[in-house]
Amino acid sequence: MNDTLVETTKNFVKEQLKYAEGGHDWFHTERVFKTAKKISEKEEVDPLVVQLAALLHDIADPKFHNGDEEIGPKTAQEFLTSQDLDPIRTNHVANIIRHMSFKNSLDKDQPKFNSLELQVVQDADRLDAIGAIGIARTFNYGGFKNRPMYDPRIEPNLNMTKEEYKKSNAPTINHFYEKLLLLKDQINTDTGRELAAERHQFMLDYLKQFYKEWNT
Repeated sequence: MNDTLVETTKNFVKEQLKYAEGGHDWFHTERVFKTAKKISEKEEVDPLVVQLAALLHDIADPKFHNGDEEIGPKTAQEFLTSQDLDPIRTNHVANIIRHMSFKNSLDKDQPKFNSLELQVVQDADRLDAIGAIGIARTFNYGGFKNRPMYDPRIEPNLNMTKEEYKKSNAPTINHFYEKLLLLKDQINTDTGRELAAERHQFMLDYLKQFYKEWNT
């Protein structure tokens, strides 16, 4: 039943994300799914919860739904209920989706939820936000939002609130300092930290080259 449910969920997600922005499409979800499976091999987790949460984590990203932070968990919960998944696992998956976002770490009043399964999926998602693919995704989304690549006059905001983060239209390079370079130290698992180190260094090298070319 578990393998069938995972395959059914993959097909559902592929259909739902058919026209998604390139950084949050099926291929992003697939990468997160594969990385989450890899990390979970060394953690004492419920593998089904990890796989379903990884597949459904971006099923309805709030930034593409007028900031609605409940549409993703609700969509996932309704789908899993329709597949007769038990309520405990269904609610667990929904809570992972509800609480895993980086922006929630900026809200000190956010109700806390944590589990090893959340930590694994969160690590997999954050790993896809850094390194070579993370850079590509960042500029892809910046172009999607018609943001400038870089403006030396606009300094990164290193003390953003959650609301400021959600409303930001800052240049794409600023996002490295406001999020991407912070993620290495927010990884939960040993496997995730090992993978993050190389990707973090790649971003530092990229930024060094970017400024060198910009200032030529």
